[in-house]
Amino acid sequence: MIVIKNKISKEEINEMPKVEYQGQSFVIDTPQQADNAVKYLSQFPLLGIDSETRPSFKKGSNHKVALLQIATDDRCYLFRLCKFGMTLSLIRLLENPSITKVGLSLKDDFLMLHQRAPFEPHSIIELQEYVRVFGIKDMSLQKIYANLFGAKISKAQQLSNWEADTLTIPQREYASIDAWACLKIYRLLEELRETGDFEIQTVEEPIEETINIQDE
Repeated sequence: MIVIKNKISKEEINEMPKVEYQGQSFVIDTPQQADNAVKYLSQFPLLGIDSETRPSFKKGSNHKVALLQIATDDRCYLFRLCKFGMTLSLIRLLENPSITKVGLSLKDDFLMLHQRAPFEPHSIIELQEYVRVFGIKDMSLQKIYANLFGAKISKAQQLSNWEADTLTIPQREYASIDAWACLKIYRLLEELRETGDFEIQTVEEPIEETINIQDE
């Protein structure tokens, strides 16, 4: 029996061991590499997806999506869109109704990806909506993963330069974990939905005392 909390605190997460990606990651730098990677990924009926954008620290300055991550259970392909843009093969993969794509905050990801090319995504699972069925109120990937697996996804690389000439090993691991974790979360929740082998633990939020000051 798995106990799922409706909410989990940052303090609890900070006490958990760090998630380490055990799969393989492949950096895709050219359109030809992208086509070959999509050909491989198209064999799978279920994929995890995520994206990364170079952070902007100046008001009014924005960047396009730099990286699109697409993961299987043991591989993650890191498509460097900042180098070659959206290929036709990637568009067809996102539009393929026979392949289910799982992610978190996908609406935002797709809005950003549309700045690179128009497409109509199909067969999408949005985890922020899916977890509500299980009573989970937290919406961040880090909190959802920690709740279900008791491990912490580090966010240390989140604001790094995703348009750098070469991605560092920590960047590759971070990006791979984000897409892979979406897939792992969905697989577990699907299993629990079928078996019913879970219970919801409601964590009560602390009640803040209100002090009324009246004029004498």
